[in-house]
Amino acid sequence: MSIQSIRGFNDLLPAVTPSWQQVEAAARDVFAAYGYSEIRLPIVEATSLFARSIGEVTDIVEKEMYSFDDRNGESLTLRPEGTAGCVRAAIQHGLLHNQVQKLWYAGPMFRYERPQKGRYRQFHQFGVEVFGLPGPDADAEVIFVSRALWRVLGLQGLKLELNSLGSLEARQRYRAALVEYFSRHEQELDDDGRRRLKTNPLRLLDSKHEGTRRLLPDAPKLADSLDDESRRHFDALCELLSGAGIEFVLNPYLVRGLDYYNRTVFEWTTDQLGAQSAVCSGGRYDGLVETLGGKPTPAVGWGLGIERLLALLELNGLLGAAPAPHAYLVLAGEAAERRGLLLAEQWRDKVPRLRLQANLGGGSIKAQFRRADRSGAEIALVLGEDELAAGEVTVKPLRGEGEQRRVSLTEIEPLLEQLARQD
Repeated sequence: MSIQSIRGFNDLLPAVTPSWQQVEAAARDVFAAYGYSEIRLPIVEATSLFARSIGEVTDIVEKEMYSFDDRNGESLTLRPEGTAGCVRAAIQHGLLHNQVQKLWYAGPMFRYERPQKGRYRQFHQFGVEVFGLPGPDADAEVIFVSRALWRVLGLQGLKLELNSLGSLEARQRYRAALVEYFSRHEQELDDDGRRRLKTNPLRLLDSKHEGTRRLLPDAPKLADSLDDESRRHFDALCELLSGAGIEFVLNPYLVRGLDYYNRTVFEWTTDQLGAQSAVCSGGRYDGLVETLGGKPTPAVGWGLGIERLLALLELNGLLGAAPAPHAYLVLAGEAAERRGLLLAEQWRDKVPRLRLQANLGGGSIKAQFRRADRSGAEIALVLGEDELAAGEVTVKPLRGEGEQRRVSLTEIEPLLEQLARQD
């Protein structure tokens, strides 16, 4: 019996990695344009980091984390999200001492969920985090960054949903009002809803259970519990977004599934991916740095699911193919094979950005031309005994019009430079 990959952990094969590289390159350019610096974080962290930051009674901590004891008996966890590790690193390495930090990261995250399209047990995210800025301008900028990525990738039609959870104190008042209301209707909740009522009542607002959703119109409104400062903050954010031409929808039921959020929360959503509608989600988490042992530090950020973004780009025909070689070197005979590999190295060294694929493994001229054609190369360079003796190479066009011709080995570089400049 052959060994298979673990369910929900997917191989990324050569046919799809060019799409990932396209998105990664676009994201790096956008982050750099806004002055964000990359931070690279461990995949494994202490389990206590996520219990303290995400919340011990959240679905992620209770049901979805991959946790295990190491040989010293310490409980470790494969990171289910990136913000907690980023905060831990910023505190540990003194990045927040009287400093503003604008950071981004990318990499795999892990959650034990039922695998389905757009949701996997190993999935990948971009994350953006800003530390040290309490105002709505920071909230606006992280949203601007995400909108810039959609523009660079050519994506249209994403909807921005916004809400404010208020201060941590306002959130506690609202929590108490929700508990009082839903306790009167506990019999209409499902088992999961009754559990959330006792552990994380704000999550009742985004329940998919039909009975729970019927109760929502008469439930207490979060806006009624907002403190004045949070209301001013949110109004200023909305004004900045409108000024930048970003349309948004106010969603009073948007609460996010992580305990550390306060004030601004937002999601970019799509109706093209079925149940997996959220593409990019985030918000403000002003209390998290202090919770994890640092000094009180305002913070805001977002996480973006790369698999979902790629699925959306594919649906809209926005993924490009891998770049083909500019030229394919056909080698006829042992002497040509030895000499050809060395010539190929010389040409790659001398011609910047040249993509030159040399034939390996021998084969007939006919078979090598089939490989050259499948490679997508613009031309084939043929090196055989006759060419070696004459100090030449045969140039044969594989795409479009053009005549086959001989070119001196000393004069081939200008032709290769011209091909490389066409990109």
